[in-house]
Amino acid sequence: MNLTITGYSTALFSTWYFIEELRLLFDAGDGVAANLLQKSRKIEHIFLSHADRDHITGLLRFNELNAREGFPKLYFPGDTRSIGALETFSKQFDNRVNQTIWQGLTNHEHVTIQKDLYVEAIRNNHVVNAQPHEVKSLSYQVYQIKHKLKADLLGLSQDQIIQLAHDVGRETITEEIRTNLLVYSGDTPTDQLERWDHTQILIHEATFLTDDEFHTLDTNRNRHSTLESVLRAVADLDIETLILGHFSSRYSPEEIDTAIKRFCQQFQIKIPVYRLLSGQTQWGILRSDPIN
Repeated sequence: MNLTITGYSTALFSTWYFIEELRLLFDAGDGVAANLLQKSRKIEHIFLSHADRDHITGLLRFNELNAREGFPKLYFPGDTRSIGALETFSKQFDNRVNQTIWQGLTNHEHVTIQKDLYVEAIRNNHVVNAQPHEVKSLSYQVYQIKHKLKADLLGLSQDQIIQLAHDVGRETITEEIRTNLLVYSGDTPTDQLERWDHTQILIHEATFLTDDEFHTLDTNRNRHSTLESVLRAVADLDIETLILGHFSSRYSPEEIDTAIKRFCQQFQIKIPVYRLLSGQTQWGILRSDPIN
């Protein structure tokens, strides 16, 4: 499946990604409605990774413009009280948004977004003070499901297949093929990045450039990734395409691009790598040239 991905992602300020063919939005940072304009009307499902303001402050305006019966459907980490408070406030502030569906998610909960597509919510370790049983920050994996005729039945005629499906059920004569279509990491450290193995497209944060710089930061802050750690891990995984975002605005475009090229060479990254530079909305990310 070819995907049109548009996004904006700058640490501390705003993050959102619009996947047009899937009619979904990951996070809803400031400016999402102003950038997408009428395209925002296509969005049916919104998946919020966590409650940091740079990931949710565009939600109120977006929802006011696009709320309609049963849509958008908005999903968030189930133990995040502040998003529940935002739901209450938004409904009190503007009764036009009462039609929006808000749903807290648990770890590994599945949400069907189209007939052959579902999203799995996966707890990550971004929030430092979260207890092991609490879900306060999520990554999301999008799966596509198809059903293929079992190999030992491929020689049958169409009439025979139709009759067999009638006799024993279509689910008996087919096997499920599950494709790991897309991952959105949200804000997270790279402590479990191997879970994204065999994924076609990985959208991952890279707030800081190097591990050395990260180790000098306050350890009581919520956890993030470094560009160096992401590319080191990806080198050992089966990922077809990598999109990097959430860079700190302390870095210039030249510093980011130079670091990506250096680490791609160091870790022998052969897959296409794209990036969202700080302060820039990137339209059709996969239609641009990879930085490496």
